[in-house]
Amino acid sequence: MIAPEAVANTLEPISVALKYGFLAVLYLFLLWVARSALGDLKGRGARGLPTSGGVGLLPQDATGLHSASAIHGYDISQHAPRLVVEQAPGHEPGMIYDLGGEAVLGRGDNANIRLEDPFASARHAQIFEQGGILAIQDLGSTNGTYLNEEILQTPRPLHPGDRVRIGDSEFSFETD
Repeated sequence: MIAPEAVANTLEPISVALKYGFLAVLYLFLLWVARSALGDLKGRGARGLPTSGGVGLLPQDATGLHSASAIHGYDISQHAPRLVVEQAPGHEPGMIYDLGGEAVLGRGDNANIRLEDPFASARHAQIFEQGGILAIQDLGSTNGTYLNEEILQTPRPLHPGDRVRIGDSEFSFETD
């Protein structure tokens, strides 16, 4: 028969190794979480796209919105951008809002596109020009702004055919 002290002496190094192994795995997991969070904080812009001043390449200072214009060749100076009402309380379907440079959508009196939607904030979303394209951003609304059924977290470029939804109001972005 093996003495209990002998069994304890042989298991002690194994338990110490398991403890340190667990700590190593825990620290690697925390490092992975921190690295992932840092990547999200740096932004999602134009990752992996070539930069430089060369032909077909993006400039060094290009943002995600500028890169969308460069990649897709879309420039609002060449088109007449507009929002078309698909459905919205107090609006007729097919109603057109011409977008000059900037427009604020909301329930408030100072909104360029006034919504009679109970789920819209006074200043709900803003459409603005940046780098030759139109972009949309949520202005900290309570219920959020959706672009193609994805909630807006950051400003996003608008492309023909995109759908914008605020509460029960739905618009499509078009150009001619």
